[in-house]
Order: sequence, then C-alpha cells, then structure tokens
Amino acid sequence: MQKFPMTAPGLQRLEEELKTLKSIERPAVIRAIAEARTHGDLSENAEYHAARERQSFIEGRIAELEEIVSSAEVIDPSSLSGDQVKFGAHVKLVDEETDKEATYQIVGVHEADIKAARLSISSPLAKALIGKKVGDTISVPAPGGDRSYEILSVQYR
Repeated sequence: MQKFPMTAPGLQRLEEELKTLKSIERPAVIRAIAEARTHGDLSENAEYHAARERQSFIEGRIAELEEIVSSAEVIDPSSLSGDQVKFGAHVKLVDEETDKEATYQIVGVHEADIKAARLSISSPLAKALIGKKVGDTISVPAPGGDRSYEILSVQYR
C-alpha cells in the first residue's frame, strides 16, 4: 500500500471532511432520495436522478477519503530542522523578475491548497525547491516561460 506524506493539520482536515460526509451529507441525500421516490414515476423524476447522482459522488468521495486517511503517513514539520528545504518546510521566496515575495508550506498531494499557500510536494515549484538552501536560486518552467526564484528563508514550525 502506498503511503501518502501529510502534515497533522492536513490529515485532520480530511478526517473532518470524511466525518461530515458520513454523518451529515450521506443521511441528507438518503432522505432526498426517499422524498423524491414519493413523487411517483422514477424514470422522469429529475429530483430522484439528481439525488442519486449526489449520492454517487458522496459515496465515491467517502471511499477516496477512507483510502487516503488509512494510507497517510503523518510527518511533523516542527520536529525537522536545518536550512535545507524538505517536506513540511515554510519557504519564503522572491520572484527575481517582479521582486514579489511569497511564502509557501510544502505539503502532501491531498492537502495542497494554493490559496492557503500550501504547495503540493509533487508540484513543479516544490520539486525544484526540495534539497535547496537559503540563498539558492531555482528556475521553474511556467506557461509564460521559466521563472526564477531566490530562497529567502526556510522554517520548520
């Protein structure tokens, strides 16, 4: 079985989503299906088909989350140290073209959220950062051409 590296908060978010799907969403869609069945002919019942489709999505997501949660390998970034970029690191970068600074945490594939500055370990930027140190410059392929970044700091918290 493949193990997925993950931070503890990332695992907790997935477990909360799983709990919500099982305890709230699943019973709600079962009620919606039962309600739609009372409306008669199922072959032309749009509510019934929509509820069944929603049920299919929920059951699929539950199965996916159970697989991920059972295969999670929790890594505590606060137990790591050093100036080299590793999983869990908070990395502060500066875009060498625009001088714009950004800080990202390198996290597991299933907990990545670019809006929350959590960068997937499998993303091109994270792959370029792994193993590098403060002061290093990296080049990352982007749709508009390669982008260069300088690593300003690496923290484990």
